[in-house]
Amino acid sequence: MLQLTLLALAFATQRVHAHGGVLAYSNAGNWYDGWHPYNTPVGQTTIQRPWATYDPIQDATASTVACNDDGQPGPNQLTATVAAGSSITAYWNSVWPHPQGPMLTYLAQCPGSTCNGVNANSLKWFKIDHAGLLSGTVGNGKWASGKMIDSNNSWTSTIPSTVPSGPYLIRFETIALHSLPAQIYPECAQLQITGGGSRAPTSSELVSFPGGYKNTDPGLTVNLYTQEAMTQTTYIIPGPPLYGSGGGSPGTTQPPVTTTPATTQPPVSTAPAGTVPQYGQCGGIGWSGGTGCISPWTCKKINDYYFQCL
Repeated sequence: MLQLTLLALAFATQRVHAHGGVLAYSNAGNWYDGWHPYNTPVGQTTIQRPWATYDPIQDATASTVACNDDGQPGPNQLTATVAAGSSITAYWNSVWPHPQGPMLTYLAQCPGSTCNGVNANSLKWFKIDHAGLLSGTVGNGKWASGKMIDSNNSWTSTIPSTVPSGPYLIRFETIALHSLPAQIYPECAQLQITGGGSRAPTSSELVSFPGGYKNTDPGLTVNLYTQEAMTQTTYIIPGPPLYGSGGGSPGTTQPPVTTTPATTQPPVSTAPAGTVPQYGQCGGIGWSGGTGCISPWTCKKINDYYFQCL
């Protein structure tokens, strides 16, 4: 707790800037101070990639969207050795001001034996953790970013035990939805993962940054202040499916991979009348609710587990 208190004091004594980002990490009892974006880079040694500003990224295709920087490592870049299967926690500045939005964590394996000298924009990323709308409605519900705030402004993700050992970047991200365009806050750190497995991410699980998001993605264009948002109970988290998931429903941890015959999946309804409102769920593996959308909406497949009236 003393480290967290000092971290908060250090942030408070810096120049006043809006918003913020990840300021530190912990893993297996080890504490890693992050980059200090408004200080000189001279003498800074940290596992975190350099980043320049507390301001958000509001263009999902920006060249800085991978790690909130130009993609390059720091002049004295460090790497943390972490075990596959262990948890790593990112600490955001206190108190994080935006409680509406998802939390996401990605990994990207670097070629060769180190991430030193590797530009983050050249890597392929896969998502190991995400959470969105946890309960209630889009306009008046509990979000993962609110849970992060309640957890002492921290978010903990587990390094999957099945990822191959090697050098990686880890990318912690929150997306604030209180205004449009959505505000994207990503930061990255360098890891050397040990004791890993043999399950490489599939092509469908891999994305590039920029390229992993579009400005038109439903998870980036949601308006919290509409009448529809006060009754909407689903939210589509941006990005690819979770590593090893085989798909899943937005706003929750996605289920494990299953093999289900295509004939067991509910058909997509295109009936002009129905009972499911716009943005409501209308199908997917395990879905037992309505499948007909209220006109003029039609049931669209988002993934195997989630169809939505759009």
